[in-house]
Amino acid sequence: MKSLAGLEKIHREYGAGLAAQKVAAVRALGKARLRSARFHEILLYLRAFPDDRELLDAVERALAPFPREAIRYRFFWPTARWLASRWPERLRYADDAFAECEPRLRAALPLLVTPLQAEAVKRSEEPTAAILDRLRGGKTAAAWVVERLAKLSAAETVREAIHDGIDATYLLDTGPGGPSRTHAIYPTGPVVFRSTAPRRDRPDLSRALNVPPLQVRRVSASEGSRLVDLAREAMVTRSRDLDAFAWGNPRDVRVVTDEDGLAFAMIGIVPERRLPLPTVHGWLTLRNGVPTGYVQTDTLLNSSEISFNTFETFRGTDAAHVFARVLAITRHVLGATSFSIEPYQLGHGNDEGLQSGAWWFYAHLGFRPKDPRVLRIYRDELRKMNRNPKHRSPIAILEKLASAHLYWNESRSAPAVLPRVPQLGLRDPERIEPFLKKVAKAKAAPDEDRSLEAFRKLPGLARVLLS
Repeated sequence: MKSLAGLEKIHREYGAGLAAQKVAAVRALGKARLRSARFHEILLYLRAFPDDRELLDAVERALAPFPREAIRYRFFWPTARWLASRWPERLRYADDAFAECEPRLRAALPLLVTPLQAEAVKRSEEPTAAILDRLRGGKTAAAWVVERLAKLSAAETVREAIHDGIDATYLLDTGPGGPSRTHAIYPTGPVVFRSTAPRRDRPDLSRALNVPPLQVRRVSASEGSRLVDLAREAMVTRSRDLDAFAWGNPRDVRVVTDEDGLAFAMIGIVPERRLPLPTVHGWLTLRNGVPTGYVQTDTLLNSSEISFNTFETFRGTDAAHVFARVLAITRHVLGATSFSIEPYQLGHGNDEGLQSGAWWFYAHLGFRPKDPRVLRIYRDELRKMNRNPKHRSPIAILEKLASAHLYWNESRSAPAVLPRVPQLGLRDPERIEPFLKKVAKAKAAPDEDRSLEAFRKLPGLARVLLS
């Protein structure tokens, strides 16, 4: 079996003789210099879930010649700034999308230049691209704009607002050393080889949460910087962005090692960009060192809101077990005993979430709605499924189900917390100001853990947040 179709058919299967068939197919396709995107993603899957050393070696040899690909995305400010600092000569505006952002870019240009140049820009009838050609010197227009924004005498939030208001589509051209899925790997221990497929049964969360991770290790700032970069690269090469990675703090990173080759890089946020209330961590999921997904946890009091994502290449494997390990680690490392899933993750304003049936993924694991309207729809759908096991909730019903949070509590005495942030922020300033000053002091701790600990010790915290 040496065809791509044949390899695709067996690459997720394990058992007698299959490893040899995979090796033969990988070697043959590599020798034929096949460079298709599908072959590449199958190789990444096999790198993360290899049968044996012979297959892993064949996969590495087949991956090595794959070229880096250009990346196209509407990057947000911190990621655009990171890219411009690392690969300024490769970052440019997408020509076919420039006209759409040109008026907004033209309006922002006077803020980035001297007063004389600003007046010239306002009066000039030249196209914006021509003006940029005059101003940018030897830099690309995109790198020049990002560099000038970074030097603007203004708060970081102002720079961010200006950049994201321009909302340009970027292209990061290919070249050596740039972001790459092919070369993205961070070994966390001995490679785990497989003789059976990853588990696809449904875990009992009550039991799973009692099992701690094998190891939690804080890393040095230099190793933390490498992991933050790996997380950012894993996102940009898939046209994604995550604030927790974009604002990642290299001095607040730890590697959590679990069984079966599973590990996570838990990344805290730099103090100046932390959210006012919850403690936020971005997690890069690793399987045998290969990035396979990402997580964000927003932890407040003893509750954590979970955003859980698996990269497309690795979907359909053991997502339920990986998710259960995320909850267990959040419990043992961050002290959370109750959990919630936000509407966007469930499909609210998220077509991918609706199409994948994300709502039922969490419901089958024991998460339940509290919103009375959603609870009625849920119970009605359960009755239909009991009458007809083949019943599937239509998209219109999934949209209604996804309109409110889902919750899971370890015990009824520790319900999930969703503070009334809008009401809290708009409360009588004289009444709330002393509390907010204490919050700000707690959130200024060197890392998110100490911030969370200090936050929990604030007197009357639960009463203020939930009243």
